Amino acid sequence: MKLFGIANQVNALRCSVDERGLCCERAPRRRAIALFPPMAKPDENPEHQSIAKNRRARHDYSILDTYEAGLVLTGSEVKSLRDGKANLSDAYGIVRNGEIFLLNLHISPYERASYNNHEPTRTRKLLLHKREIRRLIGAVERQGLTLVPLELYFKRGVAKVAMALGKGKKQHDKRDAEKQRDADREIARVVRTR
Repeated sequence: MKLFGIANQVNALRCSVDERGLCCERAPRRRAIALFPPMAKPDENPEHQSIAKNRRARHDYSILDTYEAGLVLTGSEVKSLRDGKANLSDAYGIVRNGEIFLLNLHISPYERASYNNHEPTRTRKLLLHKREIRRLIGAVERQGLTLVPLELYFKRGVAKVAMALGKGKKQHDKRDAEKQRDADREIARVVRTR
C-alpha cells in the first residue's frame, strides 16, 4: 500500500524539532491516506435519461449517420420535458439560413405555467457545431437526405436530441427488412431451443 503526503516523506528523511518543540517521534501522527478510490455509490441521476423515442424512424428510413444536438427551449418546455410529455413521431429537421431547425416536435403545455406557456409544436432551433451544420446542409440539400429525430433525452441535466440523416425506404424495402428480421428471430429461436 502506497502512502503519500509531504509530512510522511519529510519525517522519514529527518527527525527535527517542530514549532511546538516536539520531535517527530513524539508529535501526534496524522493518518496516512491510501490511494484507493472511494466506493462508488449508486447514481441517482443517470447521465442519459430518455424522454421520448421515435420508433417509426428506423422503420421508415435507412439511417446513415447520427448527430447529437442541443435544443433552444423555454422554461415551461423544459419542465414539461421533465414530466416526460413529448412526442417525436411527426418531427423532422430543416435547413433555413444556414441553421438547423426542428419542426413538429410536440411538447405538451406545462399545466402549472401561467400566461407565458409555450406553443406545443413551435419551430425549435438545434445547437450544433459549425462543421456539423455544414455537413448536414450538404447532405440535405445536395443528396436529398432527411433529418429525422431518433430520441429526445436529458444528458447531465441538458435537453438533447439525437438527429439522424436518413434516406426514405420504399415499400418493398420495408417488406424485405421485415422478412429478414423474422428470419433472424426464427433462427435465434431454433438455436435457443437446442
